Amino acid sequence: MKEGNGLARFEVREEFYLNQQPFKLLSGAIHYFRIQPEDWYHSLYNLKALGFNTVETYIPWNMHEPEKGQFDFEGSLNIEKFLQIAQDLGLYALLRPSPYICAEWEFGGLPAWLLKEEMRIRSSAPAYLAAVASYYDELMPRLVPHLLENGGNILMMQVENEYGSYGEDKEYLRAVRDMMLERGVTCPLFTSDGPWRAALRAGTLIEDDVLVTGNFGSKAAYNFANLQAFFDEHGKKWPLMCMEFWDGWFNRWKEPVVTRDPEELAEAVHEVLQQGSINLYMFHGGTNFGFMNGCSARGSIDLPQVTSYDYEALLDEQGNPTPKYFAIQRMLKKYYPEYPQMEPLVKESFELKDIPLSEKVSLFETLEDVAQPIESLYPMKMEELGQNVGYLLYRTEAEWDADEERIRVIDARDRMQLFVDGNFITTQYQTEIGEDIFVPRQKQSTHQIDILIENMGRVNYGHKLLAETQHKGIRTGVCKDLHFMLHWKQYPLELKNPEKIDFTKEWHENQPAFYAFDVELKALKDTYLELTHFGKGIVFVNGVNIGRFWDVGPTLSLYIPHSLLKLGQNRIIIFETEGKYSEFIHLVHKPTFKTIKGVNL
Repeated sequence: MKEGNGLARFEVREEFYLNQQPFKLLSGAIHYFRIQPEDWYHSLYNLKALGFNTVETYIPWNMHEPEKGQFDFEGSLNIEKFLQIAQDLGLYALLRPSPYICAEWEFGGLPAWLLKEEMRIRSSAPAYLAAVASYYDELMPRLVPHLLENGGNILMMQVENEYGSYGEDKEYLRAVRDMMLERGVTCPLFTSDGPWRAALRAGTLIEDDVLVTGNFGSKAAYNFANLQAFFDEHGKKWPLMCMEFWDGWFNRWKEPVVTRDPEELAEAVHEVLQQGSINLYMFHGGTNFGFMNGCSARGSIDLPQVTSYDYEALLDEQGNPTPKYFAIQRMLKKYYPEYPQMEPLVKESFELKDIPLSEKVSLFETLEDVAQPIESLYPMKMEELGQNVGYLLYRTEAEWDADEERIRVIDARDRMQLFVDGNFITTQYQTEIGEDIFVPRQKQSTHQIDILIENMGRVNYGHKLLAETQHKGIRTGVCKDLHFMLHWKQYPLELKNPEKIDFTKEWHENQPAFYAFDVELKALKDTYLELTHFGKGIVFVNGVNIGRFWDVGPTLSLYIPHSLLKLGQNRIIIFETEGKYSEFIHLVHKPTFKTIKGVNL
């Protein structure tokens, strides 16, 4: 963004300065990778319409380098296009291209292929730094032209994300900073951490003049006082900024949706603005399309997050204003009338019920069409097979040595379903995996054993990022009686090409299966697929994986953006693992929820 005959300039002094004038950052988080590109303008416009001046986004390494050395910056990953739309609307940008992002995103944004490498992630280990450097060689040249001083709109970039809640390897932090500088990043840099001394001391580069910001969702006066005390301790006169002001929260399976009163939130935001700058996390949450939901670590178990990243933010999952949007709009008009506002944009949705089932087929029947087997003596982990996400089917044959055979799956993640001769036996999840499973002898002497493993998402925060639990699949083996079984076929099921499913083959009850529904559309609007009568699985819309569903709630529907639909014939394919399905599906105007623990959602 140019000014006069020169370039605009952003500085961090005792306040933020833009072109030598004090500048308050009114920022909102919009993750380009959680929103379809056709909707970027809609979300960014609504941010500008609220009176805000800046957009913030993370940059997910695992999406831009899904396989080692293979990079993708197209479509929904075109960060440059996203920045240009924001600039055209008059919005500045804060970028967080740190290798780790958390964000309730699969593995915190770290690519799963790192698990195959001999390295300690988020550390000064040479192998890890080399992987980051290779990624930055591709990423930074795409960002540098968009720096403010180069005529773009980027004000600041983040070095690392909440590192004080993970480590204190300052050599690592300096290495990441230096990689950015060496690749042409000249804007101010910052870190963001919890606003208490232990986290700030461990996770910042305050001694190297890298701006320190805090993350919190309430009690601004108290948290800013802690941040100011840390500044004073190091002789810094810096502006106060909350880099993540949590205006809502994410959701996990089997838990009620988290809510927050809009008027209370507006006053809490006002409390922040009285002392400093703000980035609302989230402004528009969007969707964890595909297998990209993250997972919370709780003791011995992990708690996967749902597909919707609505976050109960200022814009809903679809991108339309919520009561929180209007509460903050009223607060800004009252206290900060100098920030101009406009009417927000609102998208329409549509409803179409009773779409009949077109065809169905069992996974086991079409298995060889959708996956090529990899044979090994013992079961292999998902990452060893070159697979990052999705499902993995293990198959072997065995003789029964007793009228009732004992089977145990030793050390597997995350969720296991056992089938013998195509018949469902049981499901085990995390803490149950490894318990005895007793299976009676059948008429035949040899039995086919199938074990379907679902990777439900890797943790995105905390010490478990390093843990063995982030390797998925069967990690040790399968015992029959007291011995490990041999000679396995593994079928990796990322299901990237659903068009390979052969629906001419048979369907069997109580097996994982694919269900196809065809619908003709004469107009394109957003909608939600209601999945009340299905059990657990994923959905493809015209070949695109729009995410996971599970009848445990709290969500019982999946958002379908208008851009994934097309005029004329559309195909929706549901992969369902529990044997629960319906002969009809319904597209509805709004998301569907389940009441959990007496809370009416």
